[in-house]
Amino acid sequence: MPKITILGKTNLQEDSWHSMLISLLRGLAALVVAAAHLRAQVYPGFAEVVKPPLLFQGLAFSAGFAYLAVIVFFVLSGWLVGGSFLNKLDSDRAFQNYMIDRVSRLWVVLVPTFLVALLAGAAVGIVNPAHVSFSTSEPYSVSAFLGNMIGLQTIVVPPFGGNFPLWSLANETWYYALFPLLVLVFRGRSIAARVAAVLAIAAIVQLVHGAILLYFSIWLLGAALSRVKIEVGPALRWALLFLFVGSAVVIRMKGKTDITPEGYPQYLLFSLIFVLFLSSMQFKRRPGRGLDWLDRTGRFFANFSFTLYVLHVSLIAVMGHLMLSLFGISQLSPHIQAHYLVYAAMYLVLVAGAYWFHLPFEANTGRVRQWLKAQLFVRVGTVRP
Repeated sequence: MPKITILGKTNLQEDSWHSMLISLLRGLAALVVAAAHLRAQVYPGFAEVVKPPLLFQGLAFSAGFAYLAVIVFFVLSGWLVGGSFLNKLDSDRAFQNYMIDRVSRLWVVLVPTFLVALLAGAAVGIVNPAHVSFSTSEPYSVSAFLGNMIGLQTIVVPPFGGNFPLWSLANETWYYALFPLLVLVFRGRSIAARVAAVLAIAAIVQLVHGAILLYFSIWLLGAALSRVKIEVGPALRWALLFLFVGSAVVIRMKGKTDITPEGYPQYLLFSLIFVLFLSSMQFKRRPGRGLDWLDRTGRFFANFSFTLYVLHVSLIAVMGHLMLSLFGISQLSPHIQAHYLVYAAMYLVLVAGAYWFHLPFEANTGRVRQWLKAQLFVRVGTVRP
């Protein structure tokens, strides 16, 4: 029979099986999203293709897991971000450290990415550098820039630069805000703090739309199950893995293809199977079993998965513009095999470009956090009596 243990702290040790899986899935999810959006931009829709070749069928099928990849992001964000915060809850300045960690995680990547989006818009002729707009309806306006920095895309302003994947960052931003507020409701040291947290939650509920709140439960599922260790035999672990993969395939073939309230039940079930599988993999990996390369691969792609997720749309726009202006090709053909090589080359540019772009920015997030904390906390300490 399975043995279920409630952990005192979320297990974030990197030498465990579930940590390796988390890295692999973070990287794979970003790769799938980028592949899906590139296919959608450079190839016609699957329904428009008469007698689609087998290669195109395979490409369309594999790229169709993009929404499930976003659900994986939500679950893993809850597991890692929520679990890490709970681990540090009793430490000094837990809430202040959490705020700096979350803001730096977003802004260190978003600010340079938005600048790239501006340059890309100017390069393809969408943006007029001499025109500065403050309209809340224009994707390249100052209002859109600032709104996207605080998670107001799809709520008050459009995604900056037409970067439509940024809708999910609005979800993430508000989950980052809601979770510590929920914790404060139950763990606040004073009645005033708890009341303030309740009022803040009520204000957020009034601001954001229903789908954001609904899918917060999936984020919370990741945070909650990060404290649950399930000990089972190999047969049950394999069964959970097959259920996880099988449910993804069934949703891809028969389920809803977007993240809406109507599609919530299928994604909730998928997320539950996913976190149960992760919880069952919380045990140490034996060294020397030939899987170190897999662990290194997963961590390599996971390290710049956020950059790839937010940058690839701008890169696709520039490459599409170059393809049209230099070669007169506005869309690739599913029936021309050489065009698959063009797609592969464009995809490699996306991945390689994101990797190189992350080096001066996302890769230095930890250093930025340390600097911010040193500056803020030292200044706070100097004004204390």
